Amino acid sequence: MTFIKSPKDFWAGILYIAFGTFAIVVALNYPIGSAGRMGPGYFPRALGIILIALGLILSLRALKLHGTPPVFGVYKPILVITASVVVFGLAAPFGGIVVATILLIIVSSAASDEFHWKEAVISSVLLAAFTVAAFSYGLKLQLPVWPWFIK
Repeated sequence: MTFIKSPKDFWAGILYIAFGTFAIVVALNYPIGSAGRMGPGYFPRALGIILIALGLILSLRALKLHGTPPVFGVYKPILVITASVVVFGLAAPFGGIVVATILLIIVSSAASDEFHWKEAVISSVLLAAFTVAAFSYGLKLQLPVWPWFIK
């Protein structure tokens, strides 16, 4: 009988704790400020504390509840999702966020065994419209919306 009953949850909790600790360590040199006047170190420390708390809850819960062990050896989704993020990063400055978002969604959708072109294209167009509304108009992000030759 193993001590850890849900290895997936346990290691996910450990990962949360590691990221939370990293965020706090990075933010140690930044002034924290106060709740009314937050400094640059306030949010990373708060986020780090939240991640550590969630990681502790998840890891301790994994000692009690039964779960499935992690499965290794499935690399296609990881590689395709990583490639889609790289494609977005390369396409955004030149192709604009509309083209980059459409490429991101279509390429990352290919990671699934249930990939369908029609669904990928429809969702990519809808998400591209949301991205333009939220980031270009709402947050005034300084990335081009369209490719340089369409302006």
